[in-house]
Amino acid sequence: MPCLRINGEERQVPSVSTIADLVVALELTGKRMAVEKNGEIVPRSQYVHAALVDGDELEIVVAVGGG
Repeated sequence: MPCLRINGEERQVPSVSTIADLVVALELTGKRMAVEKNGEIVPRSQYVHAALVDGDELEIVVAVGGG
């Protein structure tokens, strides 16, 4: 179970090996968002290929509609 820093908070997320897995685990499926892994933006098309390892730092920004 990798220990990840997500938006500045250390979290252990079981059964997560890719960003796609993390999106499901955090219940963000279908939401408009941007993910940065270790300082690099990860395109949505690469979530399934972007492996996560212990110590990765992620910033996840979810778009909020309104006006």
